[in-house]
Amino acid sequence: MSLEPEREHELWLLCRDGDIEAREELIVAYRPLVFWIAGKIHVTDNELKQDIIQEGMLALIRAVDKFEPEREFKFSTYAYHKIHGQIINMLERSEKKAPLPVPDEWLIPSDENDSYEGDEWLDVSQSISKLEGREAEIVNALFFEGKKPKDVASEKKLDVSHVYRLRRTAIAKIRGWLGIEGV
Repeated sequence: MSLEPEREHELWLLCRDGDIEAREELIVAYRPLVFWIAGKIHVTDNELKQDIIQEGMLALIRAVDKFEPEREFKFSTYAYHKIHGQIINMLERSEKKAPLPVPDEWLIPSDENDSYEGDEWLDVSQSISKLEGREAEIVNALFFEGKKPKDVASEKKLDVSHVYRLRRTAIAKIRGWLGIEGV
């Protein structure tokens, strides 16, 4: 992005001829675009932020390798869509690998004659009460207040994917405390 147009044009020609150094210079020149896009995705987990940046860098490299300068598009526009799309896809893939939520019937008995043993209900209740911070807020809003993830995200000023991540983490903790493996 700090490249002069003439230099960038020259680098694209060299890159298409297989010049590894030209390719590397293009990648380095557009690397700030990855950080800018990653910065627009609101996450508080530093590990996830690193994953987002890594995924963005992979997308940038693929964009450099697949870009066709003869089509006369701006590379920054092309790269933006490739990077942003791959990051969003990564976040969606990570959500699909998430453990399934605890079925509602585990959380709230349907009536007084339900077949729950008193100790089982107490264990679930105690496990939920062990949650802290945002996880506790998210579980409360989603399961007990009946709010939708999109509404919770808006209220808490979070990205909806972060709400799903907090829910998944909370449910995984509850399952661990109860000794329940994947359902």
